[in-house]
Amino acid sequence: MTKLTETQSIILSTGALRPENIALPLPKGLAGAAAKMAVGKMIEHGWLQEVDANLSRGEPLWRETGDGHGTTLVVTGAGLVAIGIEPVVVKTMAAIRDHAAEASAPKLPTPRAGTKQAVLIEMLQTAEGATMDAIVAATGWQAHSARGAMSGALGKKLGLVVTSAKEDGRGRVYRISRDNA
Repeated sequence: MTKLTETQSIILSTGALRPENIALPLPKGLAGAAAKMAVGKMIEHGWLQEVDANLSRGEPLWRETGDGHGTTLVVTGAGLVAIGIEPVVVKTMAAIRDHAAEASAPKLPTPRAGTKQAVLIEMLQTAEGATMDAIVAATGWQAHSARGAMSGALGKKLGLVVTSAKEDGRGRVYRISRDNA
């Protein structure tokens, strides 16, 4: 069995505690050529692996690949074994963390059926969308109130993405993005 340096042990131990076993950021003071050398040796041993970074989740970058993407470092099963952790234990802990995060995540409110807000959502979910004149006629709201409802109640409280586009013959048409439907 290969003996770990203090730096290698710190990188693997902290990575094992992070979601997805991400090894970044590296310990303070480890940068440049020293970081490349340490990480290179750990990759050779199979303790770390470079994987595509998911930038939408804010995963830290190890290096940029030049095509607008980047890689991050994760601790492998062999890296976990090297510090005395069974990979099954880490996966169980990750599942417990994920469950706790889901349980504590705020629940988005759902609109009551038959309300003006429900009518607005129904109109905006159709493929043809709705013009401001149609929204005002259906809800009885002033135009500024309808825009406020789309921004505040639908956008901020319900997390829906309302888009608008000018269309020939109709003017500005509002829709709820298909990603939300």
